[in-house]
Amino acid sequence: MNLDNMKIIDFGTAVPFKINAKKALKEVLGTPFYIAPEVLKGNYTEKCDLWSIGVITFMLLSGKAPFFGKDDHAIFEMVKKGKFEFPAAQWKNVSRQGKDFISKLLTVDYKKRPSAQ
Repeated sequence: MNLDNMKIIDFGTAVPFKINAKKALKEVLGTPFYIAPEVLKGNYTEKCDLWSIGVITFMLLSGKAPFFGKDDHAIFEMVKKGKFEFPAAQWKNVSRQGKDFISKLLTVDYKKRPSAQ
C-alpha cells in the first residue's frame, strides 16, 4: 500500500453525531481496512471512528495496514479478531506511548475503547 495515495473518504455516508443518542447505527458501510468490528455486526456508535483513527495512525507510522488479507472477506475476519502486531523493524523508533495509543484505539470491545472526548 502506497501512503502517497492514502485518502480519508466515505463522507457521503456520514451522519450528524448526537450526544447520548439512544439509537445505534445499523447500516454496514466502510472500507475493509478501516472498518471497525462492531460495524461488521451492524450495531455501532461513534466509537467506530476512533477505531478508524487507530488504523490510520498505524498506517502512517508503519506504512502498512494492521489488518490485511487476500480479499475483503479475509480482511473482515482479521478485523473481527482484532489481532495485530508491532514488528520490531518497522516500530523500533515509535514510542511506547504511540503504540499504546494505537492499541487502545484498536480495542475490539468498543465499550472499552476510548472516546474522542
